Amino acid sequence: MATAADLRELALALEGTTTAPHFDRTAFKVARIYATLAADGLSANFKFTLEEQERHCQQWPDAFTPIDNGWGRQGWTTVWLEDLRPRALKAALQTAWKHAQPKSKQPRKP
Repeated sequence: MATAADLRELALALEGTTTAPHFDRTAFKVARIYATLAADGLSANFKFTLEEQERHCQQWPDAFTPIDNGWGRQGWTTVWLEDLRPRALKAALQTAWKHAQPKSKQPRKP
């Protein structure tokens, strides 16, 4: 079972990550926000591509669910921390983090 403390530690270990308030949540960002932690520490929202969102929701259906609105159709996905192991949380954070890099650091498309 992952915790809010695990998420904070893992996210802040990713290069360039800072935190900032984001409404009632804590945002983790590099050039852009890639994850937000709920105030109660029970869930977080991650920014994935739609393909990554689908893969995470299929692989861990108890832990991941698309946000039920336009944000979800853009890849934003809720994760229930208690239903995820820290190792899977780390992998999901790394996936979201890579999309938050400055445009100049993102790999070019072939």
